[in-house]
Amino acid sequence: MAAPVADSQNWFPVLALGVSLLKCLFINAYRSTDFEVHRNWLAITHSLPVSRWYYENTSEWTLDYPPLFAWFEFGLSHVAQHFDRSMLVVENLNYASPSTVLFQRLSVIFTDVVFIYATRECCRCVQEQKRSRDNLHRPSFILAVLLLWNFGLLIVDHIHFQYNGFLFGFLLLSVAKHLQSQHLKGALLFSILLNLKHIYLYVAPAYGIYLLRSHCFAQNNKDGSVRWRSFSPLRLLALGSIVASVFALSFGPFIAMGQLPQVLSRLFPFKRGLCHAYWAPNIWALYNLLDKGLVMLGVRLRLLEEAGLHRATMTGGLVQEMQHSVLPSISPTVTLVCTLLSILPAMTSIWRCPRGARGFLRCLLLCALGSFVFGWHVHEKAILIAILPLSILAVESREDAGIFLVLATTGHYSLFPLLFTCAELPIKVTLMLIFTIYSFTALRKLHSAQGPLLHPLEVVYLLGLVAVAIACEVVFPLSPWQQQLPFLPLLATSVYCSVGVCYSFLRLYVSLLRQREKPKQP
Repeated sequence: MAAPVADSQNWFPVLALGVSLLKCLFINAYRSTDFEVHRNWLAITHSLPVSRWYYENTSEWTLDYPPLFAWFEFGLSHVAQHFDRSMLVVENLNYASPSTVLFQRLSVIFTDVVFIYATRECCRCVQEQKRSRDNLHRPSFILAVLLLWNFGLLIVDHIHFQYNGFLFGFLLLSVAKHLQSQHLKGALLFSILLNLKHIYLYVAPAYGIYLLRSHCFAQNNKDGSVRWRSFSPLRLLALGSIVASVFALSFGPFIAMGQLPQVLSRLFPFKRGLCHAYWAPNIWALYNLLDKGLVMLGVRLRLLEEAGLHRATMTGGLVQEMQHSVLPSISPTVTLVCTLLSILPAMTSIWRCPRGARGFLRCLLLCALGSFVFGWHVHEKAILIAILPLSILAVESREDAGIFLVLATTGHYSLFPLLFTCAELPIKVTLMLIFTIYSFTALRKLHSAQGPLLHPLEVVYLLGLVAVAIACEVVFPLSPWQQQLPFLPLLATSVYCSVGVCYSFLRLYVSLLRQREKPKQP
C-alpha cells in the first residue's frame, strides 16, 4: 500500500465549510416523517426512564435503533431543552415549532463533524498516482468532493432528514483505520457503529472474515495462503474483547432488566413486507414487476380467475406483508439465503487471498450490495452504504471509477421519490446535476491516460435516466394517469434503477476476479 498523503491539504477546510453552509440553506426545506421520528425519540429518551424506552408506543414511530443511538438521542435531548422544552413531551405528537426545526436541523449539521473528520482520514490514505501542483486534479481532492458533497447524503440528511452523515463517519473512519493497518481501532469503530444502527450488519461479514484472516493469522506465505500454525490467540482475544465490551456496554443494561427480547423485536420487525412502501431498486423490484406482468397477462387471457389467483397490490404505498399472485412469495428466510449465497464468493476470496485493506474494501462493497440487492425490506437509502466507500476505489482505479459512475448515478436517482414536493424539484435536480457532472468530468480527467470509463451501452443506459426523469417528474403529473395509477412513477424509477444497481454488483464481482489474476501488490 502506498504511503498516506503527507503534504498539506489547505483546501480541505474550505470544502468542509462550504458544504456546511450549503446545508444551512435547507433548514426550512421539506422534511419527511423521519423528522417526527427523531423528535419522538428525543422525547422518549429525555422524559422516560431507560426501562421504558423500548416499550413506549404513544407514537407509531417507536424507538427501533440500537441502544447506543438511543443514548445519542438522550445526549441531544439535553441540548434540545434549551431550544424548546415542548419538543421533549412524549404526548406532543407531530410537534414542529420553529425552534424545534432549527435545533434538529442544526443537530444533523453539527454531528456531521464525524463525517468530515472521517473524510479527511480517507483522503490521507489515497494513493496519489502522480504529483501535481494542481490540487483540483489530485485523487485526494476529488475524493473529498465526492464524499463531502455527496448528493445522496445532502438530500437524505438535510432535506428528507436523518443522521446518516454521523453514522457514515464511523464507517469511513473504520475503513480508514484498516487502510492505515490500525485494525483494532477499525474494529472498535465498527462495533460502535453496529450499536448505533444495525443496518450496517450488511457489511459485518466482510469485517469478520478480514479481521480473522489478516489480524489473527500472520501472512507469511508469498501466495497469501493460510498458515494455521501462525494463528495468534492473543490477537483474537484482544479483538474479541473490544467487540464484546462495546456490545456489553450497549445491551448490558437491557439484558440486566430482562428486556433483550423486546429490544430485538424492535430492531428486527420481520412482519414488515418484502419491499418498503417504495420499492428499493434491487432484484425484488424486478421480481415484483415480473409477477405483475404475469398477472396482467393472466387477466387478459382470462386465466387469473380460473386459477383462483389474486391481483398483486405491491405499489399501494403501505408497509405490510404482501403475497405475490403468480410467482412464489418470498419469505425472510429466502432473502437471507440469497444474500448469504451472493456474498459467499467475496468472503471466500478475501479469506484465501486477502490482498490487504483494499481487498477488504472490495469485499465490504460486495457485502453491502449483496445485502441491498437480495435483502428483506430494504430501504432505498441503504444504497449509500455502497456508494460512499466505492468513492475511495474510484479515485484509484479506472475500472472502479466506471462502476462508481453507474452505481452513483442510478443509486442517487433512485432517491428522487423521497423528495416529492414541487418546491424541492429544482433543488434535487440541480444538486444531482452538479454532483454527476463533477463526478464524470473529474474522474475522466483523473484516469484520462487509461482509456474511457464507460462502455457505450452503459452510456446509453445512463442517458435513459433522463427520459425516465422527464416522464416521472414532468409528463406524468400532467397526465390523467396520475389519479388512476399514482404509484406508477415509483415503479418505473425503482425498476429502471434496479437494472443499474444489479449490473454494478455483477461488475464488482468481475473486478474482484480480475484482481485475483493480477500479481499481488505489496
